[in-house]
Amino acid sequence: MYIGGCQRAGRWLVKEDLPSHADALVILMGNFPERVLQASDLYNEGRADRILIVEESMGAYLGLKERGINIISKTTQAVESCVALGVPAEKITVLAGDARSTLTEAVIIRDYLRTAGGIDSLVLVSSPYHLRRATLIFEKAMNKLDPPVWIGCSPSAYADYNATGWWRQKEDIQDVLSELLKIMSFRLVEQRKLKG
Repeated sequence: MYIGGCQRAGRWLVKEDLPSHADALVILMGNFPERVLQASDLYNEGRADRILIVEESMGAYLGLKERGINIISKTTQAVESCVALGVPAEKITVLAGDARSTLTEAVIIRDYLRTAGGIDSLVLVSSPYHLRRATLIFEKAMNKLDPPVWIGCSPSAYADYNATGWWRQKEDIQDVLSELLKIMSFRLVEQRKLKG
């Protein structure tokens, strides 16, 4: 029973809902190389018209920049990688922000969609274990938009994540337990921040 429950927890976090075509892909920052590879593949297959990326927080890197050290942000690296993988630069929109979490990314994208128009379907691209929570957050953030925005998701095929044997590898254990706690935190506390 314990092993079955563990397997279900690892698989439950993985969510996939990929339409034949969406208006835009959203690359959620974090472990961006695997997510950029997946999003570029989807774009090149014609699964979406454009890619949205929220500018990730630079945190302490800004201190290095202030001292004259040239730091290339993860956001810039993600954009340059997408272009190198065949996505036209004009099809990538970087939204200004200081995103420190998926919730912040959802709020910035929601505010962008209120004025941008023409986007009524998004596909979130992220690590497999992250998509259950990311979808919850984005659906809650977008539920008041008019017209409504449909949220799909595509887990990266490039991720090194074992959904059925996650307890065998330290990184997977950390990812699964962290996501389960973050889902609980979102349900109990953070979702209140998405009103409005």
